[in-house]
Amino acid sequence: MKFIDEATIHIRGGDGGRGMASFRREKFVPEGGPDGGDGGRGGSIIAVADRNINTLIDFRYAHTHKAKNGEPGRGADQYGKGADDIILRMPVGTVVSDAETGETVVDLAVDGQTVVLAKGGQGGLGNIHFKSSTNRAPRQYTLGEEGEEKELKLELKVLADVGLLGMPNAGKSTFIRAVSNARPKVADYPFTTLHPNLGVVRATDTVDFVIADVPGLIEGAAEGAGLGIQFLKHLQRTNLLLHLVDMAPFDESIDPVKEVKAIAGELKKYDPKLYAKPRWLVLNKADLIPDPAERAARIADVVKRLRWKGPVFTVSAIKGDGCRDLCRAIGDYLESVRPKD
Repeated sequence: MKFIDEATIHIRGGDGGRGMASFRREKFVPEGGPDGGDGGRGGSIIAVADRNINTLIDFRYAHTHKAKNGEPGRGADQYGKGADDIILRMPVGTVVSDAETGETVVDLAVDGQTVVLAKGGQGGLGNIHFKSSTNRAPRQYTLGEEGEEKELKLELKVLADVGLLGMPNAGKSTFIRAVSNARPKVADYPFTTLHPNLGVVRATDTVDFVIADVPGLIEGAAEGAGLGIQFLKHLQRTNLLLHLVDMAPFDESIDPVKEVKAIAGELKKYDPKLYAKPRWLVLNKADLIPDPAERAARIADVVKRLRWKGPVFTVSAIKGDGCRDLCRAIGDYLESVRPKD
């Protein structure tokens, strides 16, 4: 199934029922008073974050959501019945914003989080509310309020602690298979990953974290080239980025340093805050450079030309070499930055 992470919906709360103007007609009561009841409340549209839902695909096929109106009031002091609310269950991580202004309405970041997106109208007042010493037979009543109506944009941002960056074929899918329970498709051609993959990594006996593999970026991604731009938003929630680099590309003319700088440039264009996130350099496919001296020299050259100041790890994702140490280091880092209870 294609990963659906954006949708636009039209919602409308139900109108409140109108109040009733009515008078008692009882035997042996020659002058009955007002007894018109209030109208019922219109139904509201409510969003609930649900961790058991993974995509927004349902909202692609169900674009319009309208709650029912409240019932009108009746005589004999009977109030109209309120309409049922409509519950829209959305994945945890969904950001709801106004489609016209772009203003964020709510960020559903916690399972079970509930918010009213469109409020139903209040029911109108019956004539029983207008009785007074000077107006004993009121015929006034009010109409119900209209329900709120909105056009909303839904955008799902994956909730992950760690995000993987890298050009196509950098080995991100292989890496996430090596360290987690995720099983993304792996192949020797660009853009194997067509949707984000999430995996849970057990760093230690007491520490685990969620890692996200997104489609590979290419130069020009911030302007829409390739596939990665569609999923850069998923990296915005992460605490740490791992920049995977192919140390043994099939084409010897490919320069790993230029690739790292190209992706860093795309991050900066897309979102300076994303660019400023902590990034670790992970040099992958080290096993394809059999000579230890050549391997050490190539690693030193990449680090020097990048002027890399942050942590550097050398791994072989396909064999698992170095992956365990990297995961422990990630676990230690996340423990240090996570808020303490």
